[in-house]
Amino acid sequence: MVKNGDGGGRVNKREYVVRVARRAGVPVRVATDVYEAAIEEILDIVENGDRLTLTGFGKFYPQKHKGHRVQRINDEGKLEGTENPETVDDYAVLKFSATRAVNRKIGANPHREPESGTDDNEDAS
Repeated sequence: MVKNGDGGGRVNKREYVVRVARRAGVPVRVATDVYEAAIEEILDIVENGDRLTLTGFGKFYPQKHKGHRVQRINDEGKLEGTENPETVDDYAVLKFSATRAVNRKIGANPHREPESGTDDNEDAS
């Protein structure tokens, strides 16, 4: 785990899969295959516009955004794109909403400060 200055750290995919394999008592290769399949399935579900609710954990869902005009500031600090602005088509992004229980568990972790602005999301049961 890579530690940063605020007491938290980062776990990469490889270390995460090794931890899951150890916890489940399966070979790392099996855990890797299950990880890959789980991520692909989440993405397929959300790509189809559906929500995935994992009871006791949270929801994965697509959040739709309307297309919009894009204007840029050039190297000289002048606004470009006012005459013929570029446009971004409608798009969606992957969102995750944790259950209250998950948010409480994370907030009770003495090793990491809870993020400010974390709202109490409704339970995904």
